[in-house]
Amino acid sequence: MESAYKPISEDIAASFSRVLNSIVPFPKAEIEKALAISQVKTIPKKSFFICEGQKPHSFAFVYRGLFRYAYIDQKGRDFTKGFFPELSFISSYSALVQNRESYFSIEALEDSIILEIPYETWKRLIKEKLCWHKFLIALLEKGFTTKEKREREFLLLSAEARYRNFKKTYPGLDKRIKQHLIASYLGITPVAFSRMKKKLH
Repeated sequence: MESAYKPISEDIAASFSRVLNSIVPFPKAEIEKALAISQVKTIPKKSFFICEGQKPHSFAFVYRGLFRYAYIDQKGRDFTKGFFPELSFISSYSALVQNRESYFSIEALEDSIILEIPYETWKRLIKEKLCWHKFLIALLEKGFTTKEKREREFLLLSAEARYRNFKKTYPGLDKRIKQHLIASYLGITPVAFSRMKKKLH
């Protein structure tokens, strides 16, 4: 099933506005400019916003649904970098900035609705208003602290401790995704994850 574009509803526009303003204060006119260059897109479960090896040209606001960032190594092993539920922003940012292919895929784990924003067009907004600079810095800071936290977990914490942190970071998400995806996020096999869960219970 192909992804499809739809009109921007009032609910999507309002949700986008609320999230932007929760990050930094935005003039209404700037939000309207962003909406004017954006498109609503439906992405079915198991489809991709970006595939590894593709050159991305946009980023997106998740209005409804759930995504994950995923790497596949040369042996076909699957690694989950992170999960992004509704009200998150998704992108292969370094690939956008460097104008190159993405190193990872962004997969829809549920039927999802996103607001897709073309990167090059959006960069024009950055040049005009400081609020967009503040927005970008806030997202980059969040991404950096998440990356730093993940690195520390893998270097210093046990799989059990990583699982406890997963449940704190993504409350209720374990009921929305399959167990093998949690295992790939924790960096262990599904069998090891099953044993660990039995031990914890």
